[in-house]
Amino acid sequence: MSWVGIDLGGTKIYAVVFDGTAVLAEAKAKTPTQGGPLAVVDAMAAVVRDLGPVDDLVGVGVGAPGVIDHEAGTVRQAPNLHGWMEPFAVAEALSAALGDVPVAVDNDVNVGTLAEHRLGAGKGAENVLGVFAGTGVGAGLIVDGGLRRGPTGAAGEIGHMVVRRGGRLCGCGGRGHLEAYAGRAAMERRARDLERKGRDTLLVDLAPGRRMTSGVFAKALAAGDAVAQELIDDAVGALGVAIASAVALLDVPRVVVGGGLADRLGPPFVARVEQACRADVFPRNPDLRIVPAALSDQGGSIGAALMAADTLAPVKVRR
Repeated sequence: MSWVGIDLGGTKIYAVVFDGTAVLAEAKAKTPTQGGPLAVVDAMAAVVRDLGPVDDLVGVGVGAPGVIDHEAGTVRQAPNLHGWMEPFAVAEALSAALGDVPVAVDNDVNVGTLAEHRLGAGKGAENVLGVFAGTGVGAGLIVDGGLRRGPTGAAGEIGHMVVRRGGRLCGCGGRGHLEAYAGRAAMERRARDLERKGRDTLLVDLAPGRRMTSGVFAKALAAGDAVAQELIDDAVGALGVAIASAVALLDVPRVVVGGGLADRLGPPFVARVEQACRADVFPRNPDLRIVPAALSDQGGSIGAALMAADTLAPVKVRR
């Protein structure tokens, strides 16, 4: 049996064919910034077709940002997807676009954490917190070996934990949220605002009319850009505070840190986050490990395929 897993991000759509043990094919495209949910569904269907013929395709899994109704296959809220204002039945629409292939949908960070738990940096741990910093910031939670979604599907929304009361404006409209400090989109808004106020920064020079990708931040840091360093310092501090609070609440011994920003900046960035977390975490747990994600770009897509197999197949994909 083969499964297609789709990682739907704020900047790109990345799909793989997964047979339970290996990635057999991959394809990617930019996420549409106009046209709303229907344009995104069309783009996902095109990426699936770009994978070519898939032998023994059983179903498709989608990891999408925002608050997801997993049972209904609906994206309820997605502030990091342009034009996505109302709940939308992604599973139904994508299934129709693909000729009625079964489709399951879950939060993108949930499926990324699922993949890391089964095949990556969280393997062997029964309780895992996966924190992913990309366009936004989210978390997935494995409790006693199983994925915890919560009654509304919002479990793990660490990006909207308040790390500074009355702080920076978040894309959701709230203030002081983790995502306002450690989400790439919010960091870009901050960089452009500082540049307008007279703080010259290589970040704007490297991305004058396009998105500031994680690679742009990496290049600016390597060049010693003061604004880039300030923004990364703020992100590290905010992530440390949020993870320390989550660890105190959940008592998880393994935290996996991934996402586009963490993957691009690498283990030194994660080590700084760990240091920031340990400065505040209670209790002092010597068994606590904060580690980089192991599956990189493929983690979300592999996790979406694993989730689809769990949801749609009578026999689960072998762990």
